[in-house]
This record gives sequence, structure tokens and C-alpha cells, in this order.
Amino acid sequence: MKATAATIAAVQRPDGAIPWQAGGHLDPWNHIEAAMGLDVAGLYTEAEAAYDWLLRNQRPDGSWAAEYRDGEPTLSTMDTNFTAYVAVGVRHHFLRRENHSFGERLWPAVERALDAVVSRQQPSGAIAWRADPEVRLVAGCSSIHHALTQAIALASAMGLRRPHWEDAARRLRAALVEQPRLFTEKPHAMDWYYPVLGSVMTGSDALARIDAGWSRFVEPGFGVRCVHHEPWATGGETAELALTLASRGERARAAELLGGIARLRHDDGSYWTGYQFTDEEFWPDERTTWTAGAVLLATAAVQGDAATCAVFGEPRN
Repeated sequence: MKATAATIAAVQRPDGAIPWQAGGHLDPWNHIEAAMGLDVAGLYTEAEAAYDWLLRNQRPDGSWAAEYRDGEPTLSTMDTNFTAYVAVGVRHHFLRRENHSFGERLWPAVERALDAVVSRQQPSGAIAWRADPEVRLVAGCSSIHHALTQAIALASAMGLRRPHWEDAARRLRAALVEQPRLFTEKPHAMDWYYPVLGSVMTGSDALARIDAGWSRFVEPGFGVRCVHHEPWATGGETAELALTLASRGERARAAELLGGIARLRHDDGSYWTGYQFTDEEFWPDERTTWTAGAVLLATAAVQGDAATCAVFGEPRN
């Protein structure tokens, strides 16, 4: 884990930003995913620098731009999923470090971010992805549901309660479960497992969903296909599915999935984004920090890391 985390730290900019790769762009969601990877490897100073970057770059309305490069926004649109994810990262670091002062310092940013996202909730309960109110994504809304559960848990740990977040989470879950036609249909694996990872579906229903899509998306020996009809297994999706399973007690199946992407690991500990198993080549030609972060989180969950399993497992009432 240390070697893989070191490759993330090597890409991190002096201001704390973690782009996809050296010289590349940053988006807030993947920045946070990489920061959580730093945390599970014990690189807490670097992880906190990533959260400090978020503090400095949060906009007055509580959001972040969808994309940055070299410290400047290059896509100013608010992405609701990207903005909400701060709650997941902050609670993860809070639990890993058992650091109440960190939670108090980051709490205003979390509150502003989640309030900004909830303000975009539609009468149906769904939340649009970016500027177009008609584009609503299953994976994105499932991730927002996850973020709401973590924000609620973080508030509780600080002796607070936010009933409007609880209501927003209930309404968002109902939209995802009861009104699937509201959401843009996509062939991606994320739409299959994110309702489970985001605790939209829980218990036996969640595991039944995973089992129902397994043969469609999982290529034995390689991992999870990004889209079901392409011979391309990706490290990020495979690690996220492993994280989903391990956080729900299915560590053996999760470990087997991670074994399938060992081929993606570079000698320095970084991970190629994916492998095209028909052409037998890594594709694209990149080793991304968020892939490394997802692998580190999944590995931590397989090893039983309490903070990671608490944040990515089913919420406890």
C-alpha cells in the first residue's frame, strides 16, 4: 500500500491538489478519492493538504468547479456529485484519525456543499447532474445518496442533526428505486453497483442486484467491464465493486476481484486505468491517481479497516 500511495503523493501539487496524473486536470470527486487512498496508507499530512485545497477553492455557493488545471477552473459548471463527495472524504478522514478538531474545521465546507446540492433537488426527488435539469444519472445520484448518509453521520458525531438532509436522502432513494425512468439509461457498470455502494439498496436486495449483474459485467480473471459490451476491464470499477463487497462482509469475493487487476499494477505501485483483454494491451496510456486511490480503499476494506468499512458499508441507524 505504501508504494501505491507514494505514487499519488508524487503527483500531488504543492498546493495540495491531486490531478488525475502529473500535469493533468483535477476534478473534486477523484481528488477526494485519491486523498482517501492516502489516508488508508497513513499519509495523513498529504491527505489533509488535499482537504485544505478544497477549503481554499470552495465557491461562495458551496460548490466546486467541475474541472481544474494548474490551479485554475477550466470547467466552471457545478457537478452535484462532485460537490457532495466532500462529505464522504471528510468523514473517512475524521474516523481514520479520530480527529474531532478536523471535523469541526471542515464541517462548514461540508454543510455548504451539501446544502448546495440539496437545493438542486427536483420535486421528483432526483437531482440533476450538471446544468441540464433533464440529465439525471443513476451512479451520480447514488453517490449523492451516499454522501448524504455520511454528512448525516458526521453531523451526528458532532452532536448535530440536519433533518432536511434526512428528508432529501429519503426522497432521492425513493426516486432511484421507484422511478427508474427519471434517469438516463447507460450501459456502464457503475449504474449496476452504485445503488449498492451508495446504500440506495441494502440487505438481501443489494446482494441480489450484485448477483443479477455479475455475469454481464465481470470478466473472470480480468475484473469489471466499464461497459458491458466492451472487452475493457478497468481498475477503478473493479476496485469499487470490491470495496462494495468487502464493506458488506464479502471479503473473499472482493479479494478475488482485486487479484484480477494485479496485472494493472506498474512496478512503481501505480495502476493503469484499464486493460483491453481482446487486444491484450493497457488502455488508455495513463496511470491515474484515482485508480490507485480506489485500489487502496478496496484493499483496506478487504483487510477490515474499520473507518473504510464504516464509510462505505450500509449505514447503521
